[in-house]
Amino acid sequence: MNILGILISFPFLLISVSIHEFFHGWVAFKLGDNTAKYSGRLTLNPLAHIDPIGTILLPLTLIIVTGGRFVFGAAKPVPINFNNLRNPKRDIIWVGAAGPVSNLLLAAILSLVWKTVMPFTPIINFIFWTLISINVILGIFNLVPIPPLDGSRILMGLLPEKLAIKYSRIEPYGFFIIMALIMLGLFNLLIEPIISIILNWLLI
Repeated sequence: MNILGILISFPFLLISVSIHEFFHGWVAFKLGDNTAKYSGRLTLNPLAHIDPIGTILLPLTLIIVTGGRFVFGAAKPVPINFNNLRNPKRDIIWVGAAGPVSNLLLAAILSLVWKTVMPFTPIINFIFWTLISINVILGIFNLVPIPPLDGSRILMGLLPEKLAIKYSRIEPYGFFIIMALIMLGLFNLLIEPIISIILNWLLI
């Protein structure tokens, strides 16, 4: 996809990350934590989830600088107090999984609607192809167990308490680890085959 195509697709990214963050907050709310609700984040309105730097400035700058070959961005994380959860050790898994699962489920639903209901026109094809692709990439990317990605929350819930605490200490360095893995091509090596398999299944 060229730079123009990526820029046109940017609103679809905002929709997808808003759904992602909403479900983190919604599941946390259902499991006993009201933080997201009282912070005004239990909404699908993208304006509530936009981080000026992570959601707009960073990805747009990377699009321009790299010609669209490398794009990375993040929404404003939904605030969650894991101590308020009824069973923090178990519930952190469900809260962590909620965002990626919501994106993957949305991609599957969109694929079904596209294949069975919608007429095949260039505009409709572009919209559905883009939304499905973004949600699959967002879902799989966030399942990687590197803090602060959601996969790390799932892993921390599965690890023994002492090991989970030690593992959580790498979070201040997580962004730099992720960036290094992406720049070295290791991220693509690990997750691109999974993304390709899912997209081939959903887009055919």
